[in-house]
Amino acid sequence: MAAINYKQAGVDRSAADKFVEKIITISKTTVNKRVKASIGGYASLFALDKKRLIAASTDGVGTKLKLAFHLNQHSTVGIDLVAMSVNDILCVGAEPLFFLDYLATAKLDVGVAEEIIKGIAEGCRQAGCALVGGETAEMPDFYTKGEYDLAGFAVGIVEARSILPQKTIRAGDVLLGIRSSGCHSNGYSLLRRLLPEGSAGDSTARELLTPTRIYTKLVPLIKSGSFKGLAHITGSGFLNVPRMSERFSYKITLPPRRKLPEIYEWVRRESKLPFNELTRTFNMGIGMVAITEKNKAHAVLKKLHKSGETAWPIGEVIRKRSGHAPQVIVSESDEDGGLSTMLEY
Repeated sequence: MAAINYKQAGVDRSAADKFVEKIITISKTTVNKRVKASIGGYASLFALDKKRLIAASTDGVGTKLKLAFHLNQHSTVGIDLVAMSVNDILCVGAEPLFFLDYLATAKLDVGVAEEIIKGIAEGCRQAGCALVGGETAEMPDFYTKGEYDLAGFAVGIVEARSILPQKTIRAGDVLLGIRSSGCHSNGYSLLRRLLPEGSAGDSTARELLTPTRIYTKLVPLIKSGSFKGLAHITGSGFLNVPRMSERFSYKITLPPRRKLPEIYEWVRRESKLPFNELTRTFNMGIGMVAITEKNKAHAVLKKLHKSGETAWPIGEVIRKRSGHAPQVIVSESDEDGGLSTMLEY
């Protein structure tokens, strides 16, 4: 199979970026003084009072659902649904409070729907938030028989002093990479193209259904001021890192491949994509990147390990070239061949 990139698989990231710019322009007329962060960031922030803010984020599962349909396995996609919104509100320093879901289908299959909701409830348990409501819609002739779509909405709370990213980010700060569980919920329009037809690819498809890791074990570290910033590595891969601060560039060396999810060996082999395309599409085994002070990095890393996370020092914040966009320089470890690329934000 010849190499195929994300755009060829049907996803145009540049068009999506242009659309976000239009949304920002349109939404400005609705914003008031209590809105402290809006469209374009990981999550929106709305002031309750001088000390506390509400954080909110919404997302779906995407075409990963197609694998659930194919395998008739619906028990884990609800975890993905919760994870995609909850992990985003963590990036503004918020603790998740509650979650709502939306399930739309051609005709409701009660057994399938129950499995989905059980997965959403499990995601909420992992996130430490309450599933407080949702909506189910039957839409005959709109969806293909046996298929459905999911969307979700997470709300959290953060004290003003704990909002991320902090303004104290500076060159020399350390980047910590926190391990992902696999491909999470991004790049599946491409990943599905790599699977053999029929049942031959079912084993790999099941591995690709591994649910997105939920990172709420980071909440105590966020509250203690351990992090200056967090970046959820989702769509666009490591181009998410400059969202912590566009005043700097970032230098990253990935951990050795043997320490990362094995599914990425399959992705590399089957996609034949160059390293720069891989790192701008997938998380490559790093689900979250954190910034911490150099003199705190060792202690923070120990706390991450104690909480049950697998994490490594993966790089540093570096000075940005004057007049240029932020860059992310991503390299492989020397034992994996030392491939390197420069992504421009």
